[in-house]
Order: sequence, then structure tokens, then C-alpha cells
Amino acid sequence: MNSKIKTKTKISARMIGLSFIICHLSFSAALTSCSDWDDHYEGTDQAGTSTTLWQLMSENKQLTDFCQVLEQTKVFRMHRKTGVSYAQLLDGGQAFTVVAPVNGTFDRDSLLRLVQTNQGDSVVEKFFVLNHLSRSASSIQDGTKSLLMLNSKHAIIQDSRIEGISVTQANIHAKNGVLHVISQPLPFTHNLYEALCDLPDMSSIGSFLRQYDEDYFDADNSVSIGLVEGVPVYIDSVVIERNRMLQSIGLLNAEDSTYWVVAPTTAGWQKAWEEASKYFVYDERVLKRDSIQQYWTNRALLDDAVFNMSDQHSTQDSLVSVPWLNWRKSWKVGQPIYHIFRQPFAANGILHGATQVACSNGILYKVNEWPFRAEETYFKELWTEGEASYLITSERECSYNERRQVADSISDNGYLQILPRTNTSNWDLTFRINNTLSGDYDVCAILLPKSVANQKDPDVRPCKFKATINYVDEKGVAQTDNCGNKQFESNPERVDTIVLAEAFHFPACNYGQSDLKVSLKIQCSILARETARYAREMYLDCIYLRPRKISNE
Repeated sequence: MNSKIKTKTKISARMIGLSFIICHLSFSAALTSCSDWDDHYEGTDQAGTSTTLWQLMSENKQLTDFCQVLEQTKVFRMHRKTGVSYAQLLDGGQAFTVVAPVNGTFDRDSLLRLVQTNQGDSVVEKFFVLNHLSRSASSIQDGTKSLLMLNSKHAIIQDSRIEGISVTQANIHAKNGVLHVISQPLPFTHNLYEALCDLPDMSSIGSFLRQYDEDYFDADNSVSIGLVEGVPVYIDSVVIERNRMLQSIGLLNAEDSTYWVVAPTTAGWQKAWEEASKYFVYDERVLKRDSIQQYWTNRALLDDAVFNMSDQHSTQDSLVSVPWLNWRKSWKVGQPIYHIFRQPFAANGILHGATQVACSNGILYKVNEWPFRAEETYFKELWTEGEASYLITSERECSYNERRQVADSISDNGYLQILPRTNTSNWDLTFRINNTLSGDYDVCAILLPKSVANQKDPDVRPCKFKATINYVDEKGVAQTDNCGNKQFESNPERVDTIVLAEAFHFPACNYGQSDLKVSLKIQCSILARETARYAREMYLDCIYLRPRKISNE
């Protein structure tokens, strides 16, 4: 590395959490240690020349515009501008391939003005300069397929053209790399993440995604010199730019993946956001309730909008969104299928009428309105399995057994056998219910006939019981609803779905909360004189919450 641009930093063992020194320039496309950079080509005479790439370009009268931009554009390291220009970088010992556009083929003056602004310099670096630089020395020859540019874009080489652009001078060797001169600049194509963040009519989505950008220290690929006072010290630290949100919804910034994304423009997104946010109203006792509401509202709109094309079989027939891979592991027979969207290009399909925006790693489908329904995506049916006895929060005057029974009519092939303590005990059980939204549900209990266990001589008496819904209001105060104080009776001859409360409104969202906020108590309510008529033993298949549309939608 040229001594003019080499930086030296004292090694300090006392840094918060972790001691390390960033010795190299951290590009998302290539992470190479400073020692490698110093040694690579340094002090050698590659291809019989001692001329650097910068010297080659400076002497070429066709490249004066490009050179001026390189002189004015500073290298960014960990999102901070350094004092090193790209002219200095290309005059050092690090190995590069430069694809240089000739004069008059781009707006030099506009780029030079932009680098003088607070944000413009990083824009020029990413979208223009790094779009024309590649790590290591790469000649154009028959076997060369593409160049991996420093902004992670792949520039395809075919028929002595780069991205379809003619190469006027190829394979000009310098001591620190190779120069190719092209007839016009290489086009910059957004990847899907960049499109969502940078396109003006996607700004609402982009502002949400950007919140989760972070620099991740990769200890495994960093070079340590050992411990100083018990703290690891690194002479070469690898820092990777990543986005935590994309780990959940899809790696939309990965150039080697292919995705489709369907997203509404700003007005459509805002309308959908306002509607979805009604379902994620947390009670006032939840810390950072507004931030949690914002997070899950955004996730509700994005989770089913991303499609990994390696998971699709026939895109005309159906599209499977990213959450399917995880959700299918917990899917149970009898429940609706989520995350699969039939005939996406048909009149009522999610991609009908969408505008396609080609991206470097897939296609962005822009729509005016969010094309899904709440009941298809985030406002799902909730099933609390009876045999999930770990969800029982209280019990009285009873015992219970988890039973397995494989049958299409039995949810998740299991149920809970509830037995009274004595022949006259009126027992009760309370089940925790997770992940309710601040919306309307039909609250149901599904009971099984005794014939599932004894087909020859089943008990044909019905069960008789009451139910109580426990929940919290928007202030976080515990509330109860006795379901109209009704007495419910089961049909002992069939699988019986009993509606305990119709369109019951939960004022506060319970989604993702660990505290007990919502539960259902089932209480046997058989009088002593009714013992011969009713059965106190119950086979509880599950508690089932069926979504209902919010009344003001």
C-alpha cells in the first residue's frame, strides 16, 4: 500500500465489549485484510511494468473525466468518509480491475457537484465508482464470464462486451491490476433492497427496512493477535454490512439470490398500514408499545410479500411466500393454508396489473393497493390444542390425560381427556391463548365424541359447561367476560364446534407477548340432579379463535 495512504492505529486493549482495529476498507463485495493488500503486487513488476492503474488512466486523454471523479470521491469505511481518494487507492499496491468509461459519456459535472454534499459522496461511490471497480486483476478472455464489482454487482462479459457495452481497449496491465476502457458507463441496476429503499414511491417501506441496517463484526474471519489483559485484540477486523430485518423476510440484498417482491406505492402502503395497525394495538403496560406496534404492522404487510424463486414450482399457478418454509412445519390438518397465493396473475391475483421493475436479483412488482386480505396473511385462525397441557394455567377438581388419535377430524391428531375428581365434581380448567390481535374473533371450543376412544360402547351423554374469557383492556387492566352466562351443551355423536362468543373483541393485542394476557376457562356446570343426563368427562380437541372482520373496515 502506498505510504501516503497507509493508516496506522495504536492497538488498545480497553475498548467497550471488544477490542479491534479496522485495518482494511470494508466493502460488502470483498473483505480482504490490509496485510494481503500490502503484499499483493507491492514492490513487484507485474506484466513487466511498474506503472500503477492510476498512472495509466492519468496518461489516457480519453479518461480525464473519469479521473476527475476518482480524485474527488473519498473512500468510505464503516459508513464514514476517510481522507483517501480513489485516485490514491488506485495508485497503491492493492489489486483491482478498473472498467473506465471514456469522456463525454456521463455527466461529470453533476457527479462532481454531488460529492461536495453531505450524502452525495457516498452515493457517487456506491452507484458510480464502485460500479466500475472489481477486486483483483481480471483480464477479458474467452473463459471470463463476469466481474464482481465492489458494490456487489455482477457485470456480465460476453462477446468482448461488458454488460453489452463495447470495450474499446482491453487488458491494459498495470503493476496493481488491469484496465479496460469502455465506450460508456456500466449501468447500475438496483437490487430489490436498494429499490425499496431508494425509489421515491417506495420510501415508506424503505425507511422501515433501513432501521435494521447494521455492521456485524465477523470474529471468525478476523485476525487476532491474542489477548491483552483478557480482551481479544484484532489486527485485521472483518465487518460485514447486513440488515437484521432481511434475515426474517428474505435476503433482498443478496446479489446471488432471486426474489419477487410485491409492494404498494406510498399511498397504497399508508392505507394498508393504517388498517393493519388496528390489529396491533398493545395495552399501555407494554413497554415501547408504539414501537412494537409499528414493527409488527410493518411485518404484517411484508411477510407475505416476498417470494424466493428457488421455492416456486409454477408461478402462473401459485406463489409461495417466504414464511411458508417455517409455517408448514407447524401446520395442522384441518387448518387453512396460509402463505400460498393461487393464480397470482389472474384478475383477482396479487400481481394482477402490477408494474414490473427489473432488479439485479429479481423483480419488484409495484401495485397501487396492498393486494392481500388480512385473513389471508396476518389475521389468522388461532388454535390452542387441548393436548398442549403446558398451556393450562389453572385447574380445579379434575385430572387430565393427553391422548393421541390419528384422524382427519381431530386437530393435530390429539385431544385432552378431562376427568372429574369425583363423580359429582364440577371441575374447571383455564387455558392460555397466545398471539391474539386487537380484533374480533369467534371464540370456539371443539369437543370430540367419546366414540373416538370407545366405538363399541361409548358414553353418549352430552357435556354441559360454562365459559369465561379473560383478557386485558387497552390500559392493561384485567377483564372477564362470562360469554353471556350461557350453558353450553355438546353434541355427543359428532365432532362439535361450539361457539362460546361471537365476534368477541379483544381491545389489546397479545401478539408475541410472554406475559399471560388472554385465557379461556371452561367450567363443568352439571347440577347433582343432572348427573345421569350429562357427562362430566370431556374430550377437548382444541380451543379455536376464528377471525372476524373489524366492524369499521
